[in-house]
Amino acid sequence: MELLAPAGNFERLKFALHYGADAVYCGAKRFGLRAMAENFTYDELKEAADYVHARGKKIYVTVNAFMRNEDLKTLPGMLKELQNCGVDALIVTDPAVIEAARTHVPGMELHLSTQANTTNAAAARFWHGLGIRRVVLARELSLEEIRQIRRETPETLELEAFVHGAMCVSYSGRCLLSNFLNGRDGNRGECVQPCRWEYEIREKGKNGLWLTMEQDGRGTYILNSRDLNMIAHLKELQDAGVDSVKIEGRMKTALYVAAVTNAYRIALDGLSANRPFNPKLEEELEKPRHRPYTTGFYFGKGPTEQTDTGDCPQTHEFVAVVLESDPENHRALILQKNRFFATDVLERLTPSSLGKAFAIRRLETEEGEAVPSAPHPAQRLWLYADEPLLPMDILRKKL
Repeated sequence: MELLAPAGNFERLKFALHYGADAVYCGAKRFGLRAMAENFTYDELKEAADYVHARGKKIYVTVNAFMRNEDLKTLPGMLKELQNCGVDALIVTDPAVIEAARTHVPGMELHLSTQANTTNAAAARFWHGLGIRRVVLARELSLEEIRQIRRETPETLELEAFVHGAMCVSYSGRCLLSNFLNGRDGNRGECVQPCRWEYEIREKGKNGLWLTMEQDGRGTYILNSRDLNMIAHLKELQDAGVDSVKIEGRMKTALYVAAVTNAYRIALDGLSANRPFNPKLEEELEKPRHRPYTTGFYFGKGPTEQTDTGDCPQTHEFVAVVLESDPENHRALILQKNRFFATDVLERLTPSSLGKAFAIRRLETEEGEAVPSAPHPAQRLWLYADEPLLPMDILRKKL
């Protein structure tokens, strides 16, 4: 199965590939559903495509917003620009985009976004007939429903499924809450995630007093979904006929992208080698998590089991990334991301390996002056340690 990881910017794209992604997906400056991500200019996309292809990987670009009449004027030009950038596929939803792509960039591979809510084989065949090469399945499907779709669709149609990350509470992400409450349209990439807010539900009693209704002692959280986590069930997804597994997170940090991609890479490699699942991978995914986890609807669970307060304290912090390695002197040049001290015990994250703790022997400025901490953003320092550190290793500390 292909491992597809998010790339909210160029840095995260590089980390996704370095930590094992087979492909990345990202957005241009318009018509994607993460308008508040950094996204890519055309020049950046061209550079990104070259970078990805030099490593034998693929890059997909989202054009999955719902179009308005005024958008259609500039859409053909944008599609041609994306083709010129050398991207491998477009992720689309609106039939207007599909029609425009078939007309103006006929050789471009098209993937149907989960926003299209494909929940059955007949719909999948319909989209395939319109030129769709891959369908990103609705997140409400069970494994049995996916098996049925696979049995009843051509082998030339690929199936993609989300396996990790935030779950929209609306039907495959088609949400009206953000637009209603803030005037920012989630179906055009501007969602402010009001489903994650804390709400209070009150009922007016017979005596005229307002009574607060609570689900439990922590309050009311009917809209807040847990994060999806299917790392222990990749074999079931493979057996169901899924061709690509997708990690959500174009708005997440480089640490999140690296740690989650790395864990799924290890799990998929283990699956390919017929090794038993390593439960330590689930422990690894506790470190970058944002909310409690769920397996979503894959095993037929109802929506009442998917909600939570979303209050999940962070356990680890991304403190530095390795820029250069100097093994002869047992040191590495690092770029500070968050403050840490020379007395801290850090954890090294490197591709295809779980985090390993190590002690810092010494911290120095680039000029060789010893320092007790790294307090300044983007500070470059020499870090001395007995643990070998390689470029693009991530250093984190337990909170």
